[in-house]
This record gives sequence, structure tokens and C-alpha cells, in this order.
Amino acid sequence: MTEPSLNYVTCADAAEGHRMAYWQWGQPDSPHVVLCVHGLTRQGRDFDVLAQALCERAGASSSGGIRVVCPDVAGRGESDWLKDPMGYQVPAYAADMLSLLAHLQARSPISTLDWVGTSMGGLIGMVVCGQPGLPLPVPVRKLVLNDVGPTLQWQAIQRIGAYLGQSGHFNSVQEAADAMWKISESFGPHTPEQWLALSLPMIKPVSPDAGSPLRLHYDPAIAGPFRLTTEEGAQQGEATLWQLYDGIQAETLVLRGAQSDLLSPQTAHAMTQRGPRARVVEFEGVGHAPTLVAKDQVAAVADFLL
Repeated sequence: MTEPSLNYVTCADAAEGHRMAYWQWGQPDSPHVVLCVHGLTRQGRDFDVLAQALCERAGASSSGGIRVVCPDVAGRGESDWLKDPMGYQVPAYAADMLSLLAHLQARSPISTLDWVGTSMGGLIGMVVCGQPGLPLPVPVRKLVLNDVGPTLQWQAIQRIGAYLGQSGHFNSVQEAADAMWKISESFGPHTPEQWLALSLPMIKPVSPDAGSPLRLHYDPAIAGPFRLTTEEGAQQGEATLWQLYDGIQAETLVLRGAQSDLLSPQTAHAMTQRGPRARVVEFEGVGHAPTLVAKDQVAAVADFLL
């Protein structure tokens, strides 16, 4: 399969509910599901390269295939924008993932469940995996936390907040890609072709009278709750995140950009010493966050999961 199928699940919220889109790769009835959840301003097509690699490797093995599911978190990609912007927070996203997993289970039963979470997607994963009593189809077997941990560096939060919500308007795909690269150089080296592939799902057409034909895909209102975060509040939240991390039963792999400003070496090391005692793999020349496009990054995840 060279293209994923686009599907939707209805999720509850404080208003009238919303539809969350998800992209599905591989064998639709496979009992082995890998859920890949993206970062704060991104969307599910970020995982195209990884998903194809996982499907190819699983299809060539005796297991007979895999189902890779990549949601567009609410307010991003093809998913609905929320009526109440205060719903753009990790606990609500985690509830949406439970709805998605129940939906996937109803379509075809799950016997093996793995989770790959980049940045925000990793925080959502910690919420889901760190509370054993949640109604999952099966416990998460393996968890990949991509450049995120229970302690987040405040300077990185400030850096992200400086551009979050500026959805921009662009006259061409290349103009949009160039603008995104200026705030994404920490992702590490990419060929022009790789960056264009990552950029295409990040833009949407706007109405003809808007003055420019393209904008970024996400609801600018996702910045609202994020900007309410204070340094003191972030420090207070650390204790909760560490408690969740300590509750994780899944075998855990932490990926870290060696130049990351969000996940410090000290936090990554602490994650190897407590809770699931994660294994850490670092990628030189990469900051926050590895895009899982480079061959060594894909191999690290595929080797761990399969």
C-alpha cells in the first residue's frame, strides 16, 4: 500500500462532540495495531515513512501483517476544530485516543497494541499507558517516546509558544515549506524532497477571497491553553507526569535528538533508572524532534517494535 485510507471516529467533548480523522496503513483486520501520535502542531501524515516501513517488514515476516493507525489529533489535519478551545489539552486528547481504540477494536479485534508518540503524542501516551485502569482493548505492549519525557525544559516551551498559533498564509507550497523550515531546523538534516513530503499535509487551501491560497492545517486556537502555561505550573505538572511514567508497564524506548532543547540528557537518563526503565537511543545532529524519516531513526523504531 502506497497511500493510507482516511477514516473518522466520533469523540465526545463538552459541546456536541467532534470527528477525529485517522490514517490507516497496512492490513485493516490485523490484530497487531501500532498507534502513531504526532506532535503539537503536526498531523498524522508525519508517520508516512515509518508506517510504510513497518508494514513492509511485518508483511515479509511470519506474523502476516500489521495495522498502523495515525490520527490527526483534534484541531489538526482532517479532524474537526473544537468549539471550545480549552479542549485542546492532553487529557482530552487521551480521551479521544481511548475512543479511537474502542472504535478500532469494534472494527477488528486487537491482540497486540504498540504506541509511538512524538513530543505531544508521547505525553498522550504517558497518560494512556501510565494508568493501568483505563479501558484499553489490551494493555500497550511497547511504547516509543520520541524526544519527550516527564520533565520538559522551559526554554523549549517558550520557543514553541513564540510561533504556535501563527497559522500564516502562503502563495505556494514551496513558500509554506520554507517558512516551516525556519522554525523546524532542529528536526535535523532532510533532503528537499523529504521536507516537501513532510510539508504537503501541513497546508490547506483557504477561500479564494483570503488574499493567499494556502494556510497551515491547524486551528490557531490550540495556542490558547498552551499560552496559559507558566513555568511554575509546568514544574508542578512534572510530579504528575513522573507518577504516570512510573506507572507504565509497557516496554519503553526513548528517542532523543542529541541537540534537543525539550528533553534534557538528565531527564532521559532518569527515565532509564525508574518506571519502565526505558532504553534511550540518541541521534546526533538532531534537536527536537526526530521526524522518523531518516533510515537510522526508522530502523530504531522498527527493530524495537518488530
